[in-house]
Amino acid sequence: MPPATTTAGPAPAEGLRSARRRSAAWTAGLAVALVLTAVVCVAVGPVTIAPWTVLTIVQQALLGDPGGAGASAAEQTIVLDVRVPRVLLGAAVGAALAVCGAALQAMVRNPLADPYVLGISGGASTGAAAAILFGAGAALGQQALPTSAFLGALAAGVLVLTVARTAGRVTSVRLLLSGVAVGYALSALTSFLVFASGSAEGARSVMFWLLGSLSLARWDATLVAAVAVTVVGVAVLTAGARTLDVLGAGDATMHALGYSPSRARVALLVVVSLCTGVAVAAAGSIGFVGLVVPHLARRAVGALHARMLPVCALLGAVLLLWADVLARTLMAPRELPIGIVTAMVGAPFLLVLVRRARLGREP
Repeated sequence: MPPATTTAGPAPAEGLRSARRRSAAWTAGLAVALVLTAVVCVAVGPVTIAPWTVLTIVQQALLGDPGGAGASAAEQTIVLDVRVPRVLLGAAVGAALAVCGAALQAMVRNPLADPYVLGISGGASTGAAAAILFGAGAALGQQALPTSAFLGALAAGVLVLTVARTAGRVTSVRLLLSGVAVGYALSALTSFLVFASGSAEGARSVMFWLLGSLSLARWDATLVAAVAVTVVGVAVLTAGARTLDVLGAGDATMHALGYSPSRARVALLVVVSLCTGVAVAAAGSIGFVGLVVPHLARRAVGALHARMLPVCALLGAVLLLWADVLARTLMAPRELPIGIVTAMVGAPFLLVLVRRARLGREP
């Protein structure tokens, strides 16, 4: 009888090729779905515009001849100045939150982690509340709110890292506990600012921002920063996919392979903090995207981050854009905060996830 290795050898290679084909198919399919979703999201709204008209307007604008689109001036204004920036921002924020969620779940080895576990959302909320209620950064004009929110998120990330390092090397447990503690403290500070201001209108504005919205999307520095940082962040995290794979296996495995878990977590925390901070500064606090999407991506293409992160980015963008459509249409002409829609979808998913984990069926 021939050795077992001669018959068993091709099987792993065939499995690897099958996994690559499945990953490529999901990536290509989601890329097409994202384009179609973007067209539908631009077309749908209080004023419905035919998808073909949307494509024509965008095509002519890219060619530098917006007047030749064959559409009315009002339709061109709605598409180019209102809805296209909103779609770009939604796609960027959804991708950033989803990829950061996948990275965090590997960093802290907790399947229920998401970008807000580090307290970055709490820092952005505090900065935004200070801008709305007390005029912090008023000299920046329309950029005062996103700038204050981003600086608050950045400060929160630095604080979490400082606290996690005080007891020595940065471990997953210290990082997780530091983030939770800082997040609760900043949430309390935000509530105190709302209470101290005594402004009912300001409190409503803060509450709407805390629940997330894409309604402030404009062709400005905030949109450019959100798109640019998301593209760079996704590229950097994908390039570090092997590090994330090893982090998920545990610190002992990392040491055995010659990696420094502490240095890896610090570097990844910087990238995740930057991406999350920009996303929250641009669109407010939008929960559950970073929690739900990584689990869906793992079920689709497996746990290897080199395959999973691109799928996460595309799937997060698609899901957040559809959530925005629901937010704009469920109670039209009033607009729901998008965080309510993502919570309505994410909370039941979390309950199913916990139930399956208890029954031992979670992969």
